[in-house]
Amino acid sequence: MTTTFTRDDIIRYVYQETSEEERALIEQTLLTEADLQQFHEELLDTKSDLDRLRVFPSERTIQNILSYSRNFPSVQSEYQPFQ
Repeated sequence: MTTTFTRDDIIRYVYQETSEEERALIEQTLLTEADLQQFHEELLDTKSDLDRLRVFPSERTIQNILSYSRNFPSVQSEYQPFQ
C-alpha cells in the first residue's frame, strides 16, 4: 500500500504533530518525492525565519493601550460581594 502525503502532512511533520509511525513514513517519502522534499526545505527555511523574527509594537500603540487602561473603569470598583 502506498501512502500519499500532502503539504498539510509536511507542515504537521515540521511542527512535530505526527505520530512516530507517520513520521517514519513521511521521512521515507521525502527521500523519493522531489516536490514534497522541496516544499519541506522551503518550509524549514520559512519556519527558521519566523522563529528569529521579533516584532515590537510602535510607541503609539503602547501609548494607546496605556491611555485606554487609565480611562477604563476599574473592575474592582464595580465589584459587589455577595452577602
